[in-house]
Amino acid sequence: MNTKVLKSKVSLKQPKINVITLGCSKNIYDSEVLMGQLRGNNLNVVHESDKMGKDDIVVINTCGFIDNAKQESIDTILQFSELKEAGKIGKVVVTGCLSERYKPELSAEISNVDAFYGTNDLQDILKELGADYKHELIGERLLTTPSHFAYFKIAEGCNRPCSFCAIPLMRGKHLSRPIEELVNEAKILAKNGTKELILIAQDLTYYGLDIYGKRNLDDLMRRLSDIPGIEWIRLQYAYPSGFPMEILDAMNERENICNYLDMPLQHITDNMLKSMRRGTTKQKTIDLVNQIRDKVPNIAMRTTLICGYPGETEQDFEEMKNWVANTKFDRLGCFTYSHEEKTHAHSLVDNISEEVKQQRVEEIMEIQQGISFDINQQKIGQTFKVLIDKKEGDYFIGRTEYDSPEVDNEVLIDAKIDYAAIGSFVNVKINRAEDFDLYGTLVEMKF
Repeated sequence: MNTKVLKSKVSLKQPKINVITLGCSKNIYDSEVLMGQLRGNNLNVVHESDKMGKDDIVVINTCGFIDNAKQESIDTILQFSELKEAGKIGKVVVTGCLSERYKPELSAEISNVDAFYGTNDLQDILKELGADYKHELIGERLLTTPSHFAYFKIAEGCNRPCSFCAIPLMRGKHLSRPIEELVNEAKILAKNGTKELILIAQDLTYYGLDIYGKRNLDDLMRRLSDIPGIEWIRLQYAYPSGFPMEILDAMNERENICNYLDMPLQHITDNMLKSMRRGTTKQKTIDLVNQIRDKVPNIAMRTTLICGYPGETEQDFEEMKNWVANTKFDRLGCFTYSHEEKTHAHSLVDNISEEVKQQRVEEIMEIQQGISFDINQQKIGQTFKVLIDKKEGDYFIGRTEYDSPEVDNEVLIDAKIDYAAIGSFVNVKINRAEDFDLYGTLVEMKF
């Protein structure tokens, strides 16, 4: 009897492992895999919990991509290391890109962190946390997103030589995951209610070259498309140089492959593209965008751009502004250049002030705001299939196939008028549109 009581007390006192995720969707995926392994070891794991006890362990999955992300990661490490110092939590473990890139500096500066690990140290992290790596759990994840969509990482690392990018320093060379492994993982997700797979990698379009000897993304898309329950497949992070046009054939063939493509182009002038080592030219970029739109006429194209790269002249910037205005991307994000150590561009003089960089970003986004408004106005009166992500205040909020979570437009449905189950697909007629939001009413439910 006493033994049973003792065991009960021990299990109740098992410390929580609280995983904090910073940075991009690739980090979200990595955290989910880690949490799946921890749960498989019967450990008490939570994601970004506000409630922590003095014996609890915090694992911080950091980002080290650009200055702002690095600062956020450092601030988070300091925050939890101070909680440990005050006796409010038991242990702090740091992993991810910042830790991969700056482990010696971090461990010297923040000495009360218990351990620092890199991006490929999953088994070592598990050991640190008292867990074993379980091969039978490959494909098992503890989703941090709503269960109806999941980020789906098909490859790790990158072989591209882009001058501004530190990702190969943190993530290593490109390594594709085998198709069978990915199909099995997708089947597990579908069985657990996932309807949308958002394919991510540093470079989707390189997929397969390292293990199959050819670009194989179109084959993978078709295999995933065949899985019952998967209603949307979305492509993020396609690289323009060597773009495999076959993926557009798969997009046209399969209804459950979204007419959506995220292709970060970074810049448009020849001298910037050359200095950035992008492997393409202005004319090739323009031709590629036109070819993609010709082949999939109703595709939504998203891109991201960098302002203030070393040597970017007023003429370069004006040329990029004109190109953005003329090309009319459906979605566009813009970032200021970050001068990163050990990248090729770090040898260049970072000669543009932060104020000018920020001003250029704002000018580009102002142009895009107008483009987005005009495109959205054209959608008034049309009906779209919408996936409901959440309810906030008086609105159910969802997305069309032309929108990725967090970064793209949203569809708002008045909850006082209509009801839409979270994770369900509904048909929505658009009756009002703003710069980045659409408002509509349900016209038909789909279960």
